[in-house]
Amino acid sequence: MDNNTENNLEFKDKIFLIIKENKYKLLLLSILLITSIITVNFIKLSNEKKNALISEKYIQAGLYLSKNDTEKSKILLEEVILSKNNFYTILALNVLVEKKLEKDKTKIMKYYEIAENLNITEDRKNILLFKKALYLIKNSDTQGYDILKNLVNTDPTIKLLAEGILEK
Repeated sequence: MDNNTENNLEFKDKIFLIIKENKYKLLLLSILLITSIITVNFIKLSNEKKNALISEKYIQAGLYLSKNDTEKSKILLEEVILSKNNFYTILALNVLVEKKLEKDKTKIMKYYEIAENLNITEDRKNILLFKKALYLIKNSDTQGYDILKNLVNTDPTIKLLAEGILEK
């Protein structure tokens, strides 16, 4: 029994000795750990706040659109697109194009480029390219057919749709 208590004391003494010898390193490590946790939480909260603001702008644009105030709606949708949010940018671009709020083709192409450069899945990117091709074809641009031909070769889910359009 005495041997077991003696081993316990030796173990505790060894731990206290290690802590005493490395107290500055442990203090620095704990400060770094706490700072990292605070930084990660701050970034997370900042992103959530930013997403909430973007979603509010998107919803407000929809409300203005329902009241036939297309100019205010267009401004808000453009802000959402320029925010480069992975979710709302594509939604805003779709509304802008479908409701024909923007007449300038070069601006719309710039918006499509912004959306294409987002960090999105390949499927979503292909759907975006498909919509871009439809927009270009609707505006008598042959580049839309080239995009559809590329989609036929790369995406089997869009292949039938793209082939159907190319046959016409």
